[in-house]
Amino acid sequence: MFKNTFQSGFLSILYSIGSKPLQIWDKKVRNGHIKRITDNDIQSLVLEIEGTNVSTTYITCPADPKKTLGIKLPFLVMIIKNLKKYFTFEVQVLDDKNVRRRFRASNYQSTTRVKPFICTMPMRLDDGWNQIQFNLSDFTRRAYGTNYIETLRVQIHANCRIRRVYFSDRLYSEDELPAEFKLYLPVQNKAKVSQPSPEEGQSVSWGNCASGKCSSLRVQLQSLSMLTLCAPLCHKILSFLPTSALNQE
Repeated sequence: MFKNTFQSGFLSILYSIGSKPLQIWDKKVRNGHIKRITDNDIQSLVLEIEGTNVSTTYITCPADPKKTLGIKLPFLVMIIKNLKKYFTFEVQVLDDKNVRRRFRASNYQSTTRVKPFICTMPMRLDDGWNQIQFNLSDFTRRAYGTNYIETLRVQIHANCRIRRVYFSDRLYSEDELPAEFKLYLPVQNKAKVSQPSPEEGQSVSWGNCASGKCSSLRVQLQSLSMLTLCAPLCHKILSFLPTSALNQE
């Protein structure tokens, strides 16, 4: 889809407040729903995916199973809300051995396992909204000892809410991100600051962290590191950084 497109900076494949957020996606629903709703926390439209079985309710991109994304940008970023239910997503990449590898992260398993064509790993989400940053190049190298070429497919399963899914050429700081790529959390408190609204381009009131203190916390997990940043608008970042101690099978 994007193989012949010049790629640099940011490349968005889903934006929940767009006119057709699933234009290049296909969806499968069984005993669940995929719909756009207004999230109470951010007071804006988001895409909700819910189902009794995570494997049978999902969205996948590209919509055509015979096509591939052809995205060479190495960082996948997803702004996701934790619904405190089972949740999983999967990314298929192509490496320099011309082998298609799949990476599957879920919040219901406890160990990382690497098989020839699929790597499954645990995922820990904070309460509320999370920003998942997936270093595809680093993951491919550490899991398989090969070099990342491009992303072929992204599949997001129940249960979650989605604000945006995009690729980038590197990790960007909060100050570097365009306004429409940030997650704004309106907070009702006395100390308010004015920030531009990404939806309307108007000045509205936004609050800092409810705790009043912003700090960085790095937590080492068994197979990945979780970096939680209390940024100016208090959103969370979850970075996947696999260690060399992966359980090979």
